Amino acid sequence: MSSDLIGVWEVRLSDRVHRVEFEHGTASGRRVLRVDGKEILRRDWMFRLVGSETFEIGKTKCCINIRPTNGFNYEYTLSVNGRELQKFLETQSKILKTWILDLDGEATRVVLEKDTLDVWVNGQKVDTAGEFVEDGTETHFSLGCHEAYIKAISSGKKKEGIIHVLIVDNMEIPESIE
Repeated sequence: MSSDLIGVWEVRLSDRVHRVEFEHGTASGRRVLRVDGKEILRRDWMFRLVGSETFEIGKTKCCINIRPTNGFNYEYTLSVNGRELQKFLETQSKILKTWILDLDGEATRVVLEKDTLDVWVNGQKVDTAGEFVEDGTETHFSLGCHEAYIKAISSGKKKEGIIHVLIVDNMEIPESIE
């Protein structure tokens, strides 16, 4: 890692948690941007030290803003889909339900996008089959040779809304907080 590394952010999306790293050489103006360890942007010898760098993680638009504070100090902020990272993450926590479980000796990440009802397993969108049941709905999918479904039931409380529960091989999996 370079001594010019000034920012590391984690961006939680449906497919996985992405790591964004930004280097800024304030003497040379050099900028290096990496997403998940892969360099996606390099600019050497930039005379303008402030400004922004836009990029995408998949189809998600991101922007790092560089603003002067006082003297030769700078402030760096990451925006995702037009919102400051913290606001974006607050929205994501309302939209995404995440479960991480040990399946056949490997960590498996299951994510439900509540607004689209898409299900992602280890970064891959999977085929699902929805079914109405007596107390709600079930969204069935496969986790290798394991049967899985996400059950959606009403909480009975307007503020809580719908409760989503992951069931794998007839066992309830607790929700994860990333």
